[in-house]
Amino acid sequence: MRQSSQPGSPAYLRVEGDRLLAFARKARLPDWGFGWLDSDGSVLADNTVHTYITARMTHVFSLAALIGHDWAVEYVDHGIAALTGPLHDDQYDGWHTATDRAGRPLANEKVAYPHVFVVLAAASATIAGRPGAAELLTRALRVIEQRFREPDSGLLREKWDRRWRSLDTYRGGNSNMHAIEALLAASDATGDAALADQALEIADFLANTVARRAQWRVVEHFDENWVPLWGYNQEHPADPFRPFGATVGHGIEWSRLLLHLRTARPDSDWLLPAARHLFSSAQNDGWNADGHEGFLYTVDWDGKPVVSERLHWVIAEAAGAAAVMHHVTGDPAYQLRYDEWWQWAEDHFIDRHAGSWHHELDVSGTPSSTIKRGKADIYHAFQATLLPVSPLTASLASALRAARTRE
Repeated sequence: MRQSSQPGSPAYLRVEGDRLLAFARKARLPDWGFGWLDSDGSVLADNTVHTYITARMTHVFSLAALIGHDWAVEYVDHGIAALTGPLHDDQYDGWHTATDRAGRPLANEKVAYPHVFVVLAAASATIAGRPGAAELLTRALRVIEQRFREPDSGLLREKWDRRWRSLDTYRGGNSNMHAIEALLAASDATGDAALADQALEIADFLANTVARRAQWRVVEHFDENWVPLWGYNQEHPADPFRPFGATVGHGIEWSRLLLHLRTARPDSDWLLPAARHLFSSAQNDGWNADGHEGFLYTVDWDGKPVVSERLHWVIAEAAGAAAVMHHVTGDPAYQLRYDEWWQWAEDHFIDRHAGSWHHELDVSGTPSSTIKRGKADIYHAFQATLLPVSPLTASLASALRAARTRE
């Protein structure tokens, strides 16, 4: 039995989760929505409310409510009010990418990425039993189905103009990866098994077909016919959402999502082997791969390092994936990695002075902001504290609800 002070132990995870939530509560804006947090926990003074940040924080506080934090329900309701109010485009439907704090849209676009997080937030809030969440979920799923989901491929288109008249030719893997998480949560929230089938359809193409052909490196940039754009953003390799090459953290995040999907679709016998391959490829490409400790950000298509900054979400996803892989397989190698990666997070990323985790480190281990500023939210880190101590189900919210029901 490990001591409670051991990073990654159940007692440690409880304390760390509560510490993260205390930091996250500072993101609540006075009127509506959640702000982007700076390194000290203050909201950035840029007058911007991002839909994806508000949605992810609403999801996080829904999880907090499900593990028994009664105070969190007020924060969930605050997020739902923002997502049904100023962040929603009442004129043309769908959700703004971002607004100012007066509710004025800041971009003439409708993007899949924030929309799938609205689905996730609404699904988790529905599972947490919050008023208005089920209606929000119905509305968000309708927009995904009518505007983003391609009827032939089942994959999500990436971007329209605000009025839904002009469709961008770019297709993105990142939004589709998060759509799997969102669709599984929505399936759990509604009981609609067809949503899990949609998640499987996305995974079959992007993981079982495309990543398999790319030596299990995740491909994320495509043209309108879903042909990979191998050189996309080579001139801007450190883009926070569309970097050049393979994003190591997404490979390992995919491995975990396939195992959640496997609980909903156990007859798909390719899911576990694919998860193993994705995990192994990401570990080999990214962990201590450039002569320095930690997971680097991206590699090229031969596995050579491109961007070496260390991002907090990658080590958080790695620890969570290792826990789930060990749960499914019983392989002690995953437990060893889990222990190693939580210790590395404790030693390098967890900020005991200012709170939360440093969101980015340079290769020397010094906090930096090359890719993103501040500590935007706690979505990845908080989930990393829950996955190891939760039953494995299609969605984390349903797992927490099940665990609480058994108490």
